[in-house]
Amino acid sequence: MTQYLYVSEVGEVTASEEETQALACRLAAVLKAGDVLLLSGDLGAGKTTFVRGLAQGLGIDPAEVSSPTFTLVHEYRGGRLTLYHADLYRLDGAATGDLGLEEIGVKDGVLAIEWPDRLSHDMPGARVVTLETVGESTRRITIPSGSSGLPS
Repeated sequence: MTQYLYVSEVGEVTASEEETQALACRLAAVLKAGDVLLLSGDLGAGKTTFVRGLAQGLGIDPAEVSSPTFTLVHEYRGGRLTLYHADLYRLDGAATGDLGLEEIGVKDGVLAIEWPDRLSHDMPGARVVTLETVGESTRRITIPSGSSGLPS
């Protein structure tokens, strides 16, 4: 029997990188082609760690995932869906309009965007995932309740 974990607006607290990855792995199980995740949080909040969990949940080696700060978008194939990982930290809003992020992942994958506050436009239908540092290795991760029936 499948059990479901419903992550509410209040958020779930993880106590380690492994727990953060496990939560993202469970979310990945319900993602479908064309899904967009906007990963919001301060430097060091665990956004790339969360993407490693998404990769694992999609059947991609999480060790392949690194922060795409200098290449802007990394593409990871070999899993159930392709994972596109964008990091907009070094861009301003004007520069993001030319990236074509709306087209990435629409047909065959999932797009995870770090630093979505840098976007110059809305991403309709995107899910906002907020990662908040609570302690040295503790994070509060919030996913809107309407977007996450996560298999546990």
